[in-house]
Amino acid sequence: MNDFEKSLAGYIGAENLERIQGVKIGIGGAGGLGSNCAFNLVRSGFKHFVIVDFDKIEYSNLNRQFYFSEQVGRAKVLALKENLLKINPDLEVEAIVERVSSDNISRFFDDSDIVVEAFDEIKSKKLIVEQYINSDKFLVSASGLAGWGNTDQIQTKRFNDNFYIVGDFITEINDDNPPLSPRVNIVAAKQADLILEAVLEGRI
Repeated sequence: MNDFEKSLAGYIGAENLERIQGVKIGIGGAGGLGSNCAFNLVRSGFKHFVIVDFDKIEYSNLNRQFYFSEQVGRAKVLALKENLLKINPDLEVEAIVERVSSDNISRFFDDSDIVVEAFDEIKSKKLIVEQYINSDKFLVSASGLAGWGNTDQIQTKRFNDNFYIVGDFITEINDDNPPLSPRVNIVAAKQADLILEAVLEGRI
């Protein structure tokens, strides 16, 4: 264990940390949901990741995503890997700069125990859910996280033993409801907490 892991084990116990570090997490999308879910997972002790996104960081991302101004213009997944390693330098992160499609999704996520759907586009959300909803993977998705206020409306819905969606299921991103840090982060944190709970309870 490195010093970060030793400190975390002091909170949750070495046996729990070993259980957490025994799973691999695939994250589709490295924007507001994916980047913030990832740092919550890393701070919880998870160590093995594959993160896939084709996009680059823009200044418009900095209001809610786990990036910094000096990283603008860089590929999101590469910058995210760099930021996550600052929390735990012994992570194993496979950062893939590519758009997820029906032709490559299996190659990216089939060897993950857990899959996080963190896309902006409805088409991509649907793709990853349809691919893994009937699998033995633990799958967390999101729907409705735009705007501000009414955070008590953000909830978790369970669709089967391994598939959960977090959000208010109403407030999609548009001109009247922009994506802002508080609600985006709440949804991302709840996604991470669902994963942490399932692992510690032995359901994964």
